[in-house]
Amino acid sequence: MLSEKGSIGIGIPGTNSPHSGLVRGANSTWLIGNPIDRDLEAALERPVRVANDANCFTFSEATDGSGAGFKLVFGVILGTGVGGGLCISGDTISGLNGITGEWGHSPLPLQETSSSKDSRKDRECYCGKRNCIETFLSGPGFARSFFDHSGQYLSPNQIVNRLHDNDQYTRAAMSLYEEQLACALASVINMVDPDIIVLGGVLSNIKRLYKNVPNLWQKWCFSDRVDTPLKPPKHGDASGVRGAAWLWPLE
Repeated sequence: MLSEKGSIGIGIPGTNSPHSGLVRGANSTWLIGNPIDRDLEAALERPVRVANDANCFTFSEATDGSGAGFKLVFGVILGTGVGGGLCISGDTISGLNGITGEWGHSPLPLQETSSSKDSRKDRECYCGKRNCIETFLSGPGFARSFFDHSGQYLSPNQIVNRLHDNDQYTRAAMSLYEEQLACALASVINMVDPDIIVLGGVLSNIKRLYKNVPNLWQKWCFSDRVDTPLKPPKHGDASGVRGAAWLWPLE
């Protein structure tokens, strides 16, 4: 009932620009350029707060999830897109331009894999740039890498299920994904040096990432030893929703 008291928090795959108040950087591109918070307030006749979904996820996990008790928490979304968020001492850091944690739209560093030098083909990103981390490490990016190896298009879940079949194309695509993720996260560790990294999104359900990626990222980290833990989300797929609800303080 619209007459009942209530407030709404929403996480979106993008951000509201602090300059224009309009959505920008959303991979759901129809959101871009719209004042989604004001539109929803008008339609629902109640207050609405909107934030980046990765920020919501990170806040949830830093508050009482896998990042609880850690001062500096970096949260990662590996789903339809790739995003990130940063919490320090329980506070979400947005930054002057509202883009803290948006590592998914940095270019994926070139690297030598365990088998050969990086020979990737350029990938166009919806943001207008090429070879963004998102184009390789998102669910669709992972599916494209599998297609490049096998000539078959499968969903990320279908690909992961084939790991049990010891399929050579799946093994190759998965190993490449782990090295790319390790290299990309090494750049986060070098710049932010978080106390913990928590993965979210559909690809965070791949259990082998939590062992293999930390074993790989050492060679790209500017340290003689890397103790950064990599953990799955305590609250699973519900974590981002929980963080969105907490955009409003508890009364």
